[in-house]
Amino acid sequence: MHDTWPRLKALDFPAIERERVDTLQLNLGYLCNISCIHCHVNAGPRRTELMDRETMELALAVAEKRGVRQFDLTGGSPEMNPHFRWFVSEARARGIAVMDRLNPSLPDEPGYEWVPEFLAAHQVEVVASLPCYSQANVDEQRGNGVFESSIRCLKRLNELGYGQPGGLPLNLVYNPNGAFLPPAQGKLEADYKRLLKDNFGIEFSALYTLANMPIQRFGSWLVSKGKFDSYLETLVGAHRDQNLASVMCRFLVSVDWRGYLHDCDFNQMLKLPIGGGERAVHLRELLDAEPTRRIGVAGHCYGCTAGQGSSCGGALA
Repeated sequence: MHDTWPRLKALDFPAIERERVDTLQLNLGYLCNISCIHCHVNAGPRRTELMDRETMELALAVAEKRGVRQFDLTGGSPEMNPHFRWFVSEARARGIAVMDRLNPSLPDEPGYEWVPEFLAAHQVEVVASLPCYSQANVDEQRGNGVFESSIRCLKRLNELGYGQPGGLPLNLVYNPNGAFLPPAQGKLEADYKRLLKDNFGIEFSALYTLANMPIQRFGSWLVSKGKFDSYLETLVGAHRDQNLASVMCRFLVSVDWRGYLHDCDFNQMLKLPIGGGERAVHLRELLDAEPTRRIGVAGHCYGCTAGQGSSCGGALA
């Protein structure tokens, strides 16, 4: 695995500050049933890092103390954490909205058939990865058979009321299959909706287009292919200042599986503590004080401000 951090930290990025914390984005662990080329987490079936119940209990306490409105659960596959169902049930009982970043091939795995019904029963917003409406492209990125498994899961979510008018939100995520920026989100969403409906009878709420980050597995792939510098130049060249006001780090704090704080999931994967400082800050400190407003930035942040912008909620412009 090539370390891209030395190149990224040498690149300046405009200073930005956190406005408030509406969301705790909690990485429940790096365990996943698949290993994707574009994964910025380097998740996979052999990863053992998983958030424990004590840290989840602490997150619930911090949410009450700080008025956090939403838990954004990510991984890996967050549902593979053995405490997932307990945690979601506790959060929903306290009125905290929950968003689950679902790998839709997971419910095809033995022991995870419960996932769609559980999410629906607890009114969990689903953000499901489907990097293309083409089987060939999805299987190239995510592995053979992943597309068909994902389609089965999305159909089941539709049956449970997801993606229907007035129903539970089902949002899909697109990632480019290479070293280029996503196409216009609105046009691509229209294509997704037409083709998934016509070919599979699938409906969904919205499409989120995300730029690939030059870190971890994707960053290492760029280096090995001799494309790292050119991709970074693409991101920097497409930077738009107007996107700075809407980047996700202004409104959330990212929590790693051990309970340490970061400004976003990408900084977490670079092991950059919240605020960009040297000292690791733990979730328990939010019981006594608000998080720093300063946000740690480096060259990878251009992945969020290039072109139409990119965040965990899709395009910014």
